[in-house]
Amino acid sequence: MAWSLRALRALALLAGFFLISGAILAVLIGIDVFVAVQVFEGGHAAWFLVKLLGFSLVLTIPIVRGMFALRAGERRGKGEAGLVVTEEEQPALWDDIHDVARLTGTRPPHRVVLTGEVNAAVAERTWLLGLVPGRRRMYIGMPLLVGLTRPRLRAVLAHELGHYSNRDTRLAGLTMRGRDAVLRTIAALSKGAEEGSASQAFMAKVYLAYGKFYMRVSQSVARRQEIAADLAAARAVGRDTTAAALREVPVLHAAFGFYVERYACVGWDAALLPPVGEFYGGFRHILADPGRADELAVLRAELPEEEHSLYDSHPPIAERVRRIEALPADGVPDDPKAEGALTLLRDPVAVLAALEPATLVGGSSSMRRLGWEDLVHSAGRAAHGEAAEPLRRAASADGAAPGLTGILDAIDAGRLWTSLTDRLPRNAEAAKDGDRAARESVRSAVREGLAALVRVELADAGRGRWELSWSDLPRQALTAETAGAMGPALDAAVADLPDTAPLRELLAAEPPASVTRATAPATEPAEAPAAGAVPERD
Repeated sequence: MAWSLRALRALALLAGFFLISGAILAVLIGIDVFVAVQVFEGGHAAWFLVKLLGFSLVLTIPIVRGMFALRAGERRGKGEAGLVVTEEEQPALWDDIHDVARLTGTRPPHRVVLTGEVNAAVAERTWLLGLVPGRRRMYIGMPLLVGLTRPRLRAVLAHELGHYSNRDTRLAGLTMRGRDAVLRTIAALSKGAEEGSASQAFMAKVYLAYGKFYMRVSQSVARRQEIAADLAAARAVGRDTTAAALREVPVLHAAFGFYVERYACVGWDAALLPPVGEFYGGFRHILADPGRADELAVLRAELPEEEHSLYDSHPPIAERVRRIEALPADGVPDDPKAEGALTLLRDPVAVLAALEPATLVGGSSSMRRLGWEDLVHSAGRAAHGEAAEPLRRAASADGAAPGLTGILDAIDAGRLWTSLTDRLPRNAEAAKDGDRAARESVRSAVREGLAALVRVELADAGRGRWELSWSDLPRQALTAETAGAMGPALDAAVADLPDTAPLRELLAAEPPASVTRATAPATEPAEAPAAGAVPERD
């Protein structure tokens, strides 16, 4: 009965769109026919009819396109950006999936696809607008396999399959396609309104009003379905395990985003990648490092109270956790030290390696692979070299010899505050605040460029590698003496009366037998930049 009511509601929402569209088209056609009869019987000017037909056509085209978007959506298939794994290849993973499907009272998927996202999903290719079931595909994000225990992964899979145990998602395709049709129509009419069409602006408001109603109803249904799927997971694998999985997934999402930006993609701009299999596999280092334990614990304990909108398809995660934790105890405790979900994979190293070409963008196939230590160092050097480019270009245009020494020679020749700085890009905002602000802005730009060049020179001289740390951001290892002298030497080089002697002395010093990592001043952290980040300050 509940499923029948959901089916009726989904069909009613879609029918409402077609009724509105049909009524508008009928009115337009009726007006056109009436005017045409008057023109031909009364001998009125034909130009009026042509103009009216053009007006009607402007309104009709976006409406008809929106109506046909339903059929277009039904024909489109969902791509599989991931690695397909069969039962023969991964029997343990498939055994757990079959078991979870049995516990939730639904069919297992026909295909399993591993992806690079912190997400899991089940899609079904249905027939007759979602009324007839079809083949199912389950998508499992590799970060979940890396970061979840096996019982918690079962809870995630039980949630996804739990939608189908009550046939909740049977009509999801129908509802989504109807929403797509409404949104397409609104977008087309809004575009015409932006181009000055008052009639399309009025029609856009009509469809927007219905679209808001459609979204509120369909999304409220989706929120109830999410809660029902959570309950199905709790019944299948246990209350505490389900709640723990709900807490852990947003933690993994935040941690994986940080890991990709600061580690996996740290050398992306320099066409560098970590070793094969480590783009996703390296995520385990962040999760297992004791230095990150407190940060992860805080994320697990303090679920964010997200802003709630009537149009959200999912209830806030904090609300979902509270609902599950409020259920009666079922005697099935969660074990945070249970075996990891990655153990479900036969030869996980090979799977991690095979997933990369299936999910990373095409250009990554030609990138150079380096070990983590070499990757961090090379990426740090490349980022600082790129940061120095504006100063390099300005010095070259000013006739300075290549390299840092040539720039220092130009400064000693008195060209810093004359021709050299004139060739640097100007900060428009600083220029508005007067000559003094503009000069300080240029001074800062020269100092940053010099600092980047100095760090590159020290690295090339064996006096400062960028070091990998899973507990902290990578930093350049400098002796305490070098780190302490760098700031004052840079300040002297860009003073109103420049003095490059301290900087030259610092660069000319003999490299020590062993380089120890120096702690940078708290006010100016010296961290190796991630892809696109600003290099270290000195």
